[in-house]
Amino acid sequence: MIPVVKPFLPPFEEYKVLLEGIWERHWLTNMGPLATELESKLQDKLKVSNLLFVTNGTVALQMAIKALDLKGEIITTPFSFVATTSTIVWEGCTPVFVDIDRDSLTIDANKIEEAITENTVAILATHVYGNPCDVEAIDIIAKKHKLKVIYDGAHAFGVEYKGKSIFEYGDISTCSLHATKLYHSTEGGFIVTKDKELNVKLQRIRNFGIAGFDVFTDLGINGKNSEMHAAMGIANFKYIANISKKRKELHEAYSEGLKNFKAIQPIWRDNATMNYPYFPLVLESEELLFRVREALLKEGIHIRRYFYPSLASALPYLPKQMLEVTEDIAKRAICLPFYYDLEIEDVKRICEIMCEL
Repeated sequence: MIPVVKPFLPPFEEYKVLLEGIWERHWLTNMGPLATELESKLQDKLKVSNLLFVTNGTVALQMAIKALDLKGEIITTPFSFVATTSTIVWEGCTPVFVDIDRDSLTIDANKIEEAITENTVAILATHVYGNPCDVEAIDIIAKKHKLKVIYDGAHAFGVEYKGKSIFEYGDISTCSLHATKLYHSTEGGFIVTKDKELNVKLQRIRNFGIAGFDVFTDLGINGKNSEMHAAMGIANFKYIANISKKRKELHEAYSEGLKNFKAIQPIWRDNATMNYPYFPLVLESEELLFRVREALLKEGIHIRRYFYPSLASALPYLPKQMLEVTEDIAKRAICLPFYYDLEIEDVKRICEIMCEL
């Protein structure tokens, strides 16, 4: 069986050494030495101003909305994982969907202004499959209308735009370190802001709003992560280069094997580095998608319709909205198996099966 994703795991002995240290210290959570170390490593690796290691990417988004004190309408994308929208609703705000760009699959910046009302307070956009949004256009719009900007960079670990980390854009950027991501801490995420005061506020929010002994200054949440998860992140850290190298090789093998197949890849943003988190394709038709899925499943090979269905038309707690490009792309988009342990021969086999259709 070939799954769509499979977590990278470091040598067990290396992870075990870190666990033994946890057992010796009896320090399991509340920003222990490993969590603090991982936070520092990530900040240095990604060359960002302020980075906080948190429970997961969803909590990071919740913290971002809370820290910016957002109340009202938040413009967002319907082509993303459900957490992008559900966090907006969870925090008492109203998501306003804007259709996506057909080429990059990120929010169409040209359509944002027409969605702005007197109740709009922010833009929450996703770097889809790690592909950066049009951050410059969004920045111009946000400044013009005095809006806050949050970027959901769940897939964007390691991506740079014009020589700068993609997480340095916007008021706050977030990332997921879930087990299915190219680099992970089992469960986890982080949140980045250039604003030092906002970073301090986020630190307090992460720890129940506590500012010191017997002092509460903010409405907070338990956004801290454990030493066990930090240990996995540290154990995986030195393998980031190897993971990236292998993923690039897999991506190139797929691209070569499917160059004549009736599908296209999202167009990557100019001046942005590619981090190879997934191998997405937009097929010629939904009917072809069904045929591909059936043919691969017969061989024990799994694909995922990612992202399907459109968040604008599928969530039971929101009014149904049909956005032309998103509805079309969501019906035809898939992600093929893509992970460190996948062999090039497996990729060639998958391509051969698809090209026979």
